Amino acid sequence: MAASPTRWGAGFSSTERFLAEVASAAGNPGSLRPGYIFAGDETFLYERCRRAILQAFVPAEMRDFCLSDFDLAEVSIFEALDRAQTPSLMAPFQVIFMRNLKTLYTRGAKKEEFAAIDGYFRSPNPQALLVFVADHIRISADPKRMDMQDKDRYERIRETLGDWCGLVELARVEEADATRWLTTESERHQVRFDTDAARELVDALGADMMLIASEFEKLLLYAGERRRITLGDVETMVLAAKQRSLYELTDAISAKDKHRALLLLQGLLNASDGGEDSAIGHLYMLARTFRQMLVILEKNVRDSRAIWQALWQGFRMPPFAAEDLIRQARRYKSRHELTRAIRLIARADLELRSSPPDKRLVLERLVLELASEPRVASPIEGSTQYPMQL
Repeated sequence: MAASPTRWGAGFSSTERFLAEVASAAGNPGSLRPGYIFAGDETFLYERCRRAILQAFVPAEMRDFCLSDFDLAEVSIFEALDRAQTPSLMAPFQVIFMRNLKTLYTRGAKKEEFAAIDGYFRSPNPQALLVFVADHIRISADPKRMDMQDKDRYERIRETLGDWCGLVELARVEEADATRWLTTESERHQVRFDTDAARELVDALGADMMLIASEFEKLLLYAGERRRITLGDVETMVLAAKQRSLYELTDAISAKDKHRALLLLQGLLNASDGGEDSAIGHLYMLARTFRQMLVILEKNVRDSRAIWQALWQGFRMPPFAAEDLIRQARRYKSRHELTRAIRLIARADLELRSSPPDKRLVLERLVLELASEPRVASPIEGSTQYPMQL
């Protein structure tokens, strides 16, 4: 009897359908829709879809002639559509990615822009594929928990472009799907991934698929000829090496030891495969740890036995870190101090995603701020009013 197909949740189901479409159209790109919208900020799923398109329609030796990446914050939609409408003399098929789709929905009605889009799709170039990237939208794994603002943005895009373009939802991945992905990928590599090990990896990394995929590659190499990944392997390769360093960093921050905190940050960055490009991953883990400390402080957790009741499944730290995190959380005297830290991390996250010239400098400045005593704001600084209102 044939195995039943994998039933994915929202995070994977839409992209799996799109990947199937691309695979079936590999020899006949004209069978695809003339345009697609990648809606959502799940980078792992976006990379899967983009990679599938490139493998099917963009030969490596022709990439300079048939692949275009436009940023609509820098290039007008008219120029991008003109590129799509003009047949390439060097390549039989063109793929055009357009980032920053949000610029079409801000600052004015953009009637001329949407008229141009409507005109193009009424008579599209059959030798071109347009991909609009709407990564300013966050799609929750559970549609019922999607933010109202994101829902409005999603609906506006669907109403204006949905008639012409296929919609691919890059939704956040549920923990069950992340665990299932690990199992599926392990089978593909003919490696056994123990269930408790897969769950521990997903739990430790918060179902962040980019981090999970990166650590999975390391675990495959570590397993080697054993062809099996165990819970001990996960603790040795992922938790012990990465998270112990992270908790040492938060220990220095909570102790207000700036010098040690900066040294530990440098060690984390130097040990990361991506160097300073791994900054987003470190920032995510910092935010998660401070949120855990906030819950510990609010629920007055005093020992590791109570911590498993205070922190829910999927939001727990590895067992070796429980006592350390309780001790660190108790160094903060109020909820305000921890929420301040979370706000500083959120600000640094926004700065990192804005492509700063030096990501390492952003993290160093954040660590210095986190390890400093909060200064008392003046009435002017603490006001939420604009200067003209004051």
